[in-house]
Amino acid sequence: MKFCLVVDDSKAVRTIAREIPETLNFTVAEAEDGRAALKGCEQTMPDAILLDWNMPVMNGLDFLQALRGRADGEQPFVIFCTSQTGIAYVQKAISAGADDYIMKPFDNVILETKFAQAGIL
Repeated sequence: MKFCLVVDDSKAVRTIAREIPETLNFTVAEAEDGRAALKGCEQTMPDAILLDWNMPVMNGLDFLQALRGRADGEQPFVIFCTSQTGIAYVQKAISAGADDYIMKPFDNVILETKFAQAGIL
């Protein structure tokens, strides 16, 4: 079974966002910030990560840079899921190693399409 990590500081967003990969038969875990997400990745590297940008403790961009800098070579599929608009944010995310970038709110069709395009469904 595939494993997805939902990283967002909002409990409500995590609760709603986790339902989509669960309907696609993913096991899902949650993290409230980038530091908690890194700890989770050290225990079990997910196949996919849904990542918020603005979070306390460690934001999404810092988390992604730390994740992509790991020496173990594991590279989960990372989708920034954020309300940050503008080409500068997208460029920063892609430069840091994001595989995709979608705007909140997103739905099951968008996420299923992204997972299918990445070959993780």
